[in-house]
Parts: sequence; C-alpha cells; structure tokens
Amino acid sequence: MSRVLLLIVLVAATAGAALAYGDPTQIAKAGTLVSDMLRKAPAKPTRAVEVARGQTGEFGLQARINGVNAPMVIDTGATSVVLTYETAKAAGLPLELLDYNVEVETAAGHTRAARLTLDRLAIGKLVERSVPALVVPRGQMKTNLLGMSFLDRLESWEVRADRLMLRGYP
Repeated sequence: MSRVLLLIVLVAATAGAALAYGDPTQIAKAGTLVSDMLRKAPAKPTRAVEVARGQTGEFGLQARINGVNAPMVIDTGATSVVLTYETAKAAGLPLELLDYNVEVETAAGHTRAARLTLDRLAIGKLVERSVPALVVPRGQMKTNLLGMSFLDRLESWEVRADRLMLRGYP
C-alpha cells in the first residue's frame, strides 16, 4: 500500500516538473530520479518458512497451537487441519464440549471428528488466527495434519526437490 502511494506521489511530482519546466532534459532527469527511487524502495520482509523433506518423504514441522508445541505433517490432501486428541488436550481445547459428527477418512480408516476453531496456529513467522480444524477421538491418529484450512490462507506454497516453502502475505 505504501509503495503504491509513493509511486503516485512520484508520478505526480514528475508530471508537475514536466508542466513547470517544459524542458526535455529536466523531464528526463525527473524520470530517472523516479526510477532510481522506486528501485531503492525497501521491500517488505516476507513471512516465509522453509521445511526440509524428512527421511520418510513427509514434510514435518513444529507448530504452536494456542502457544503449545505440536509436531505436524503437511497434508495437502486434508481439507482441514486435523489434530490428535492428545494434542488438542495439551493445547487446552474444550474436548468435553465437542460433538464428533464429521465423517473423515484417515490413513487408519474411517472415523468421526469434531469441528472447532483454533485461536492461533503458528509455524515459525507464519501466524494465523481463527483456523478451522478437526479433532479425532483418542487413538484414531498418530500425527497432526497441517491441511488446507491453514495452507489456503498463505500467499503461496511450493515444493522444489526436497524443500517446501510456505509464504505468508506481507
């Protein structure tokens, strides 16, 4: 936003100089000055996290759910973030209030899950709030899944060779 505003101000200044001077040399100098200023404008720092592929072929990482560390595996085939019962309990989620009424298919087979919303899910510099998630009953899964309900919030994510890059919006 500030970059657009800067560009508008600089273009207006250049146009004003052109009208005021009418001198082609001065107009060229003003144009060069504007170009130089735009090239030197500092870029906003990118919120990004790089994840190396594990020995099993998965992209595993450490997340923080409501401030609690939780190992997760990236799963682009999961429509939602999915937590184990144990992780949800450690994160202080209201398990006694949940209704396990969502049919899900896991690597272990068919089960039911409960919908909830995570206050805060952080992966390094990437922090998202109010993230939709599912919790499965105790013993139904061994791993937490970082699914599309989180990944869709990112500006981009890509896999190159053995690296996964997650990029958040500036």
